[in-house]
Amino acid sequence: MKTGRIIKSLSGVYRVDVDGEMFDTKPRGLFRKNKFSPIVGDVVDFEVENITEGYIQNVHTRKNELKRPPVSNVDHLIIVMSAIEPSFSTQLLDRFLVIAHSYHMRPRILVTKKDLLTTEEVHKITELLTIYEAMGYQTQFVGLEDDISAIFDAWGNGLAVLSGQSGVGKSTLLNHFFPELNIETQYISKSLNRGRHTTRHVELYERHNGFIADTPGFSALDFDHIQKEELKSYFVDIAEYGELCKFRDCNHIKEPKCNVKIELENNNIAQFRYDHYVQLYNEISNRKERY
Repeated sequence: MKTGRIIKSLSGVYRVDVDGEMFDTKPRGLFRKNKFSPIVGDVVDFEVENITEGYIQNVHTRKNELKRPPVSNVDHLIIVMSAIEPSFSTQLLDRFLVIAHSYHMRPRILVTKKDLLTTEEVHKITELLTIYEAMGYQTQFVGLEDDISAIFDAWGNGLAVLSGQSGVGKSTLLNHFFPELNIETQYISKSLNRGRHTTRHVELYERHNGFIADTPGFSALDFDHIQKEELKSYFVDIAEYGELCKFRDCNHIKEPKCNVKIELENNNIAQFRYDHYVQLYNEISNRKERY
């Protein structure tokens, strides 16, 4: 019996890394019977059938798990946004942050394509990132002239997952770090202002202090697993100031003696953050009513 981490899944075959040695494995029928599938990132025990193949017997307990894309045991979730093409959007960033927190992950923010901006545009995005840094988020704002190795090393040990919409530069970053991979990249559609899907499956690539995953770009964000009452806890600034609201179940919309509203007036919460919270709260509320 050997133990390793699944680094790639394709057509029912799971490639498992055991200290640099690769095995193509398949799950035992028991997994299908229990309607449970291993995913990339899982640590598994498997029986070796021959030199390079085996059958998965056991999947270790996951410390966390992303549903879309499916990847487990994530140490660092890197939300990749582009500065331009597609344009930087705090609304989209806030939605990614909500998804990350809903899966109990503390995300980092990486903004790419700095080299394509004017000095004034760089200053504007830097000011916005300062707001997120004040909330405790670690941010990076980079261009292709930057040391890609240093960018990756800053994340620390373990499995780092790059996540974000298509066209923001995830595959470009990986190509600079792993030139031999030659991961497909695509142009930005001018009509849609977003990239076409280029990465079609999750795969882990080894870096000297762990692994990094390139994941399929998102064309839509799924909030179906989030209840409207939970949303306030996924906006870290609103959650902090909401502790002092008069009513424990305050959702910071129309409730009286709401401390979040007070801190908003005092400019301790950015107006755009609160606006994004209300917009998403209403979307989730309307979705639940339809059901």
